[in-house]
Amino acid sequence: MNEKPLKVALLGCGVVGTEVVRILTDQAEHLAARVGAPLEIAGIAVRRPGRARDIAVDPSLITTDAQALVSRGDLDIVIEVIGGIEPARGLILTALEHGASVVTANKALLAEDGPALFAAAEKYQRDLYFEASVAGAIPILRPLRESLAGDDVTRVMGIVNGTTNYILDKMDSTGAGFDEALEEAQALGYAEADPTADIEGFDAAAKAALLASLAFHTRVSIADVHREGITEVSATDIASAREMGCVVKSLAICELDEATDSVSARVYPAMIPLTHPLASVRDAFNAVFVESKAAGQLMFYGRGAGGAPTASAVLGDLVSAARNRLKGVPGVGESSYTQRSVRPMGDALTRYHVSLDVADKAGVLAAVAHAFAEHDVSIQTVRQEGRGGDAQLVVVTHTATDAALSATVETLREMDIVREVLSVMRVEGE
Repeated sequence: MNEKPLKVALLGCGVVGTEVVRILTDQAEHLAARVGAPLEIAGIAVRRPGRARDIAVDPSLITTDAQALVSRGDLDIVIEVIGGIEPARGLILTALEHGASVVTANKALLAEDGPALFAAAEKYQRDLYFEASVAGAIPILRPLRESLAGDDVTRVMGIVNGTTNYILDKMDSTGAGFDEALEEAQALGYAEADPTADIEGFDAAAKAALLASLAFHTRVSIADVHREGITEVSATDIASAREMGCVVKSLAICELDEATDSVSARVYPAMIPLTHPLASVRDAFNAVFVESKAAGQLMFYGRGAGGAPTASAVLGDLVSAARNRLKGVPGVGESSYTQRSVRPMGDALTRYHVSLDVADKAGVLAAVAHAFAEHDVSIQTVRQEGRGGDAQLVVVTHTATDAALSATVETLREMDIVREVLSVMRVEGE
């Protein structure tokens, strides 16, 4: 074993950072044996040095000058767990410039400005690892980047936000409304006081951008990801899904279209059959379902958030970066050689479940069917529920483009016999 320790600096010591320090301290001997050298905490940058923490930290390691810490020049690895765009971006770039490899959990930054960070890592021949940025403890990025590097991934579909999964699961299992389920998620610590990033799909969209980039060897940013939240999901949608033998999940979907050599990435709530493996993912758990040509179907499941699970992923990257440091070579970097285009959402193909409040009179079904046919949207099933003022039509389509379905819905809204389009929800997983 190399007796000279590798110096590790930490940017942030909140929920995740505290767990990273705990593992580094409690498992020091085991980690040293796995790496081939001791790992020494050389500094911890925080905003509030006097804040109470669950672990004892040597006060001499604490600093509020993160810029000075990453500019030292003697650091081997910098762990960034402060989140956000700035100052994280500048600190990571500075750390790379001064010779340190970087481990980060910052999905938002990577999804927005990943190319610049990867370019810097390549320029300075350092590692930039980010397993903890998607799905917490679940090892999904490394399998996409390395284990499946010899295969052709065609689709990645996953539940990558625990907050939304918890809310939808409670709406399904207990009959709770959206607001009630959200309040319960906040009380349990699954949702922030301001849950916008989760319930409006921003968090999942950033993760979808990273998954698509790795899976399809092309650069996909968060701006390329179509995003819809779950705030409009109603008890009626949940009940309709149950009647179809489905459950509603918020899904991140990344697909390769070989015919056009393009990729797509999108996040939205959708019905998924109870027979699909993702349908059984409950509570605040995450899961990612991968389809590839040679390996077939693979699923990765586990806790997608929390201090200890996320710290586990951070430490996995730290060990890899430390081993590379001892060898004097960087690990696998960005792979964006395909430079595929990103398909617009209007071209995305899926099935749809459409509920309509209609007049209960002769010719309604024919008129509605004509509206779908007019836009080349094929109907798979249709049923009428209720009579008189409560009459509803529920239409399930075959696969259609988002643009065609949107045009169909606009036509339906203009029809006198359609009093209201109650809901439109996608059906995935078949």
